[in-house]
Amino acid sequence: MRLLVTGGAGYIGSVVATLLADAGHEVVVIDDLSTGHADAVPAAAVFVKGSVRDHAQAVLAAGAGAVFHFAAKSLVAESVARPSLYWEHNLGGTLALLEAMRITGTARIVFSSTAAVYGEPERVPIDETAPTRAGNPYGASKVAVDAALAEHARMHGIGAVSLRYFNVAGAHAGPGGRWLGERHEPETHLIPNILRVALGDALPGSSVAIYGDDYPTPDGTCVRDYIHVTDLARAHLLALDACLPGQHRIYNLGSGSGYSNLEVLQACREVTGHEIPARIAPRRAGDPAVLIASTRLFHAERGWQPKAGLQAMVADAWEFTRSQSR
Repeated sequence: MRLLVTGGAGYIGSVVATLLADAGHEVVVIDDLSTGHADAVPAAAVFVKGSVRDHAQAVLAAGAGAVFHFAAKSLVAESVARPSLYWEHNLGGTLALLEAMRITGTARIVFSSTAAVYGEPERVPIDETAPTRAGNPYGASKVAVDAALAEHARMHGIGAVSLRYFNVAGAHAGPGGRWLGERHEPETHLIPNILRVALGDALPGSSVAIYGDDYPTPDGTCVRDYIHVTDLARAHLLALDACLPGQHRIYNLGSGSGYSNLEVLQACREVTGHEIPARIAPRRAGDPAVLIASTRLFHAERGWQPKAGLQAMVADAWEFTRSQSR
């Protein structure tokens, strides 16, 4: 099957594109490389450099069985500083993609969403019935896309699935031993930032910032649900069969368990063998104490469950981090 992957040069999109190509699909990647990397696109894929607005209709007109939509801006702090940028790219870009799908008769889409749509949760683990109360324009733009997907499913009969991720981590061992991992700039995720300090790929004397140690958790630091990027990518392939005509479905994806920031730091110390220096910094505004996913719905309907634990995520991320320094 011919499939379009938007944002397929990014962290998660490139792993999904790789798994699709490995499964025998013909993959076309559209990415403007504003945050992605051309060398992350699988060699078997056709790569179109540019925006979804400019290229999606032409790609879909040539035939495509479905779209995997990752192209988006995804930095919370940037979304607060420049909200119009996030509405333009995340919502506006998706609306242009949906119109291209309508014109070309493309009937299925799997959308890359986020747990940020929930904001401060009323209860954990968080299931799909939890209210959406995004605390920043990034999360709000993803909620708006869900509304657009639901309307296009109702009005135009497409099948849409939104996958709301929690904390994605690890790296994927691609063809030829090439690792696909996190290369964000700036990097805002905890595990790669810890590993940069462990590798020495940070300013001399650098330490890891742990934001807040007075949360109502066992060790006082935030607790987050981590999912390996390969497990997440597998879920996308299964989600394609959940794209049913006229329906928009939403699924949470995580491990169903949580690790505190200090537990993550300790796992990184054990995997790397380095005594990684850390410091306690003030809380960041808007950081919930605990975010853990309920994945029961996707497990029940698709038979999916994650395989990798925290140690495996850190070990793979460490292999990727070291491969980048060689």
